Amino acid sequence: MAKKPKKSGGTPATVALTAAGTDFTVHAYDHDPSSPSYGEEAAQALGVSPARVFKTLVADVDGELTVAVVPVAGQLDLKALAAAVGGKRATMADPAAAERTTGYVRGGISPLGQRRRLRTVLDASATDHPTICVSAGRRGLEVELSPQDLTSLTSAVLASIGRA
Repeated sequence: MAKKPKKSGGTPATVALTAAGTDFTVHAYDHDPSSPSYGEEAAQALGVSPARVFKTLVADVDGELTVAVVPVAGQLDLKALAAAVGGKRATMADPAAAERTTGYVRGGISPLGQRRRLRTVLDASATDHPTICVSAGRRGLEVELSPQDLTSLTSAVLASIGRA
């Protein structure tokens, strides 16, 4: 994978990747606002298996916002997420709080370059692939990188938090 040169108009996610010297590829596609699933739309538009495209969800675990990164082909297991970070109970975060805290809009939240860095859990299935795609910080823009780089850059915990 070749690193894309930094361009003006980059997102905080791509700026963070460039600053870290991480190899990544940016994939853009025309986002359809009427699409019912941002992640599945990305997989289809990019011609990538939904098992390799991961969505970024923000949950509230015992009062602390936590990022969960899971395949778009499945769902987040909230009990497993809570357990992965030593919590008791997890619920989906208020969308406005998620947007305000990360600096991204819903459907474009990236695990990278967030306004306030949140603890992150990456579904263990990510390590089944040499590269995965996550939001690059806006709808219609994905970044492809190794799961190891994503884990390192976000200080993520690897755990089985997704379910079919």
